[in-house]
Amino acid sequence: MKPNDDDEHLIETLFRNGTITVVGVVLSFSLGFLTQWASNPIPWRLTDLPTLVVIAIGIVFQLRSLALLLQTSSLKKVVYDKASRLFLNGVIITGAGVFLAILIDTFRLLMER
Repeated sequence: MKPNDDDEHLIETLFRNGTITVVGVVLSFSLGFLTQWASNPIPWRLTDLPTLVVIAIGIVFQLRSLALLLQTSSLKKVVYDKASRLFLNGVIITGAGVFLAILIDTFRLLMER
């Protein structure tokens, strides 16, 4: 039996608004890292492409999460939980990309010596 819209669990608006703030701040840091990395003095190579793809995928997950949270339907717990999972997955994927970028840059610097 499918629950009616009246039976759905809702979250508090204030709680959702705080989550939107957190998602926006973390997303801006992710985009800032990508911008900073793009202006890195170490020349880009083809080996940087997988790292760029990983970071971009993580950012897309974060953007999708923000888009879901900005909809009024995100007050429904099911939608809110989906957006939260997308955001956490996006942060993990972006973090893995950042770690990979740092690892590759460190390896290149060591190889130049």
